[in-house]
Amino acid sequence: MRLTRLLTTREALLAAAIALMLALIASRFPAFVAPGNLVAVFNDTAPLIILAIGQMVVILTRCIDLSVAATLALTGMVVAMLNLAHPDLPVAAILAIAVALGCGLGMINGLLVWKLDIPPIVVTLGTMTIYRGAAFLISGGKWVNAHEMSDAFKAFPRTQILGMPVMSWIAILVVVVLAVLLARTETGRAFFAAGGNPDAATYAGIDVGRTRFLAFALSGALAGLVGYLWVARYAVAYVDLAAGFELDVVAACVIGGVAIMGGVGSVAGAVLGALFLGVIKNALPVIDVSPFWQMAISGAAIIIAVILNAKAGRARGRIILRQTEAVQ
Repeated sequence: MRLTRLLTTREALLAAAIALMLALIASRFPAFVAPGNLVAVFNDTAPLIILAIGQMVVILTRCIDLSVAATLALTGMVVAMLNLAHPDLPVAAILAIAVALGCGLGMINGLLVWKLDIPPIVVTLGTMTIYRGAAFLISGGKWVNAHEMSDAFKAFPRTQILGMPVMSWIAILVVVVLAVLLARTETGRAFFAAGGNPDAATYAGIDVGRTRFLAFALSGALAGLVGYLWVARYAVAYVDLAAGFELDVVAACVIGGVAIMGGVGSVAGAVLGALFLGVIKNALPVIDVSPFWQMAISGAAIIIAVILNAKAGRARGRIILRQTEAVQ
């Protein structure tokens, strides 16, 4: 019975869909599923996985962070310019600065939502524009290109360890740490409670506003981390870096079964949602699918995921209602 329930979960079905998609692609292009290429696809998807995990935590608390891509761009620009001015600065210091800056930008979102009670979508739409504008101001609209970056700065995310780049290992580490945080700590349980039923969470002694603040800070820290990894891997920093990427991040969460209304979601689901989009974006150009159809297929996947999430929510509601009537 438990095995049957496990096989019918959203995560299992999504994993099966990814496997089926890979099988169909392999029937036409066997090289796509070669181990080396799959490692490359995972590495391409690593930034999306990291950001999706942070976004999932925010969505769990009934909020949303539309500023993640702008936080990524601003942080990436800052560390690129810092490297330009101080090329001997250790990569460890750059990583710490990127995470700290991203965390600070996320904390601004969290404070506005917590202390001023402004709707999260309004706050993050505003800060998204502000952070992009700040990136323009500090750079003067100029790019930082590969020849202006130090070799150590560019090499770190590409360094191979056991056959995979460091960026992939960082994504795996983030997934493991967040899985433990959500499953084994009071803070992790508070994220679910704050979104599942804020009133009940308050009665249980959970500070919902503070919990949401922590979620935004975590999302910002991960966006800052990706800011450095993105700029270093592609060896370029500019104002419109990762423009529109916040939509892919939200889409990965929705496809992975994270409920927009909060309180429902899993790390595995967010990761699989990101991998689903990653496989689509890497595979469709290979089989000569036009950019229009690539966007249409991604959009259709999001709509289907939202419908499935809505049906699952209604089913839970009916079960609770029947249980209540039985008690009466």
